[in-house]
Amino acid sequence: MSEKKDQDKAKVTLDKLVSLSKRRGFVFQSSEIYGGQSGAWDYGPLGVELKKNIQGVWWKEMTQMHDNIVGLDAAILMHPRVWHASGHVENFTDPLVECKSCRGRFRADHIDLKGACPTCGKKDTLGEPRKFNLMFTTHIGPVEETASTIYLRPETAQGIFVNFKNVVSSSRVKVPFGIAQVGKAFRNEIVTKAFIFRTAEFEQMEMQFFINPKEEPKWFEYWKASRIEYYSTKLGIAPEHLRFHQHGKDELAHYAINAFDIEFLFPMGWQELEGIHSRSDYDLRRHQEFSGDKQEYLDQETNERFLPYVIETSAGLTRSVLMVLTDAYEEEVLGEGDVRTVLHFHPNLAPVKVAVMPVVKKDGLLELAQKVELELREDFATMLEPTGNIGKNYRRQDEIGTPYCVTVDHTSKEDGTVTIRYRDSMKQERVKISELVGFIRNNIKNYKRGQ
Repeated sequence: MSEKKDQDKAKVTLDKLVSLSKRRGFVFQSSEIYGGQSGAWDYGPLGVELKKNIQGVWWKEMTQMHDNIVGLDAAILMHPRVWHASGHVENFTDPLVECKSCRGRFRADHIDLKGACPTCGKKDTLGEPRKFNLMFTTHIGPVEETASTIYLRPETAQGIFVNFKNVVSSSRVKVPFGIAQVGKAFRNEIVTKAFIFRTAEFEQMEMQFFINPKEEPKWFEYWKASRIEYYSTKLGIAPEHLRFHQHGKDELAHYAINAFDIEFLFPMGWQELEGIHSRSDYDLRRHQEFSGDKQEYLDQETNERFLPYVIETSAGLTRSVLMVLTDAYEEEVLGEGDVRTVLHFHPNLAPVKVAVMPVVKKDGLLELAQKVELELREDFATMLEPTGNIGKNYRRQDEIGTPYCVTVDHTSKEDGTVTIRYRDSMKQERVKISELVGFIRNNIKNYKRGQ
């Protein structure tokens, strides 16, 4: 990436995103009236729509556009043995260090163990690192005892693995095939930080692709290329804000034989957005061992039995929201003292696709605007701006990322046309009301940022 683009993206700060998110109803601090709950966030009216739209694009890409990938929605609470088999009880830990003076807690791999405490600044107060398991535990049943311990899932993948045979036997799938899932996961992070980037409660979009072990190199490269292309072509993310990072031997998860992260240039620097992992047959082999239930796959054509290898694509839905907000955000200088804040969402992601507004409320223009909005509502997420200054309405819609504004004026009553204004370029043109739905739909299909 060029130095200039690095500098431009650095201007998008977390403080600006947090402020905009609260002001416009994207994301709120959880339990704010009680002082807030660390590591937890609530999605407001626009935020829930943005998140839903991102999930919808991902789901379409991973299931509807593939004839060999099916969906699943597994339970959050699973048998405790699942997490012993998966290795999470033993291996899902971070190194924890505690300051003996201020009792601050830190990840040992994120600080200088020989330096001063990051919180109180005192030296020689950091204790020895110890393992800290990231899984939340709770109890099922009326009595809290060891036998009743159960875990909140730290990932959605295991729900897919334990249902491997159910999907094979109930669906007409053959290796190679995938199982996709979107759902909540929970991690008792030592430190939650960077707004919605690292939280205790989050949502994952995962797909586990089951393959013949002999074809592992081919499919691993396929999914690497496919997933990074998805962000630029389907979500409209600037390619220069994306890159790969390969895991070294000391970074690999306990189940992985190869792994790449897709990283995005967040306000706090390059950070993981999605992981592509080659999990070998680790998961099915472990569940076969711990459950005693054979997980082998029979290839009907070759009569070969094998434990499939798995290529995993695992993306954070909540991180994707932060990515989209970051990539879309711009403070555009239009003139001296005139700065336009705009979110350049791809129209497929925008919480509001079309805003409709009359130039004045009188002369029947409000009623006509209401009629136009109702007609558009069947096909698009719309908003009616019934009052106020047109210029201010445009700015408000720019700030929430609405790609199209439709203005009803006196000419609309005469010739049945309206003005459509484009968010990115601010250009305007007249369109017949009768052709508006098809016009907007075609514009979304052929959208290019900046038009």
